[in-house]
Amino acid sequence: MSAQRQTPWMTQDDFWDDANEPQDRIRRPRKKPAGRRALADLTAEDSDLQDDIIRRLKDLGHITEVVAELKSGKEATAYVARGPRGSVLLKLYRDLEARSFKNDAVYRAGQVILDARAKRAMEGRTRKGLAMLQEGWVNAEYAHLWQLWHAGLPVPEPLVGPHPFEYAQTTPAVLMRLIGTEDQIAPRLSDAALSPQQAQSAWDQSVRGMADLLRLGYAHGDYSTYNLLWWEDTVTIIDFPQLTTRQNPHFHDLLARDAQSLVTSFRKHGIQADAQSTLREVQRRALGPAPTPRLLLP
Repeated sequence: MSAQRQTPWMTQDDFWDDANEPQDRIRRPRKKPAGRRALADLTAEDSDLQDDIIRRLKDLGHITEVVAELKSGKEATAYVARGPRGSVLLKLYRDLEARSFKNDAVYRAGQVILDARAKRAMEGRTRKGLAMLQEGWVNAEYAHLWQLWHAGLPVPEPLVGPHPFEYAQTTPAVLMRLIGTEDQIAPRLSDAALSPQQAQSAWDQSVRGMADLLRLGYAHGDYSTYNLLWWEDTVTIIDFPQLTTRQNPHFHDLLARDAQSLVTSFRKHGIQADAQSTLREVQRRALGPAPTPRLLLP
């Protein structure tokens, strides 16, 4: 009898947890996880051959065409595109199951999920749970971009939003203004050739950027010259889905790791700094004046 009482509960939760599906239910074939997308599919003019995401972004009026692949990373591939507002950096995330970096639990620690079924699905990494994690990861980058942009930090301008219902329609893509030009795209600091004076300026700007993040209550989580761009003697911070708040029990460890990563990656440019001293300097600067906020346009 107890088993019969549990059946309706199991059926309802089946929406969230694939493991609870009745064994006699016809299972739909699983869609192959989307990994790195072929440029030919993104640039195809024939709508029948065109990638579904690109077709959707075009229908929404965000882009008109994809121009070239810029760089492929462990989570996403960046492309140069064009849209109504000019050159666009189009970041297309792979499905979680197709990423080389999959364990994002350390960054999500401390987050409160009120829906118990959704929480169980995400923790169990069921098919629906993975879909929710994917959407949350992409939307987090948009949300963080908008907050940092409005706060006056040196980050790329987000091109969809600021309301979540707007940028949720673009998952798994994030669109932002291209730093540089289509002919000369801003390099990462890790790839830039700097004079000693430029290296010192880039270091000071990078430490200030980390302090500005901390002032807002954030640790970047992956702060190094690999996630800093260099254009017209100015540092731009990128890559924000893993941004972590003080509610995360690992916050101070991630902040210290950011300081160490920054110090280590800047040695290539002749900057010799100590991670502990850098962390103290970041914390000191975080108590100082904030950047001038950007005005919210109607």
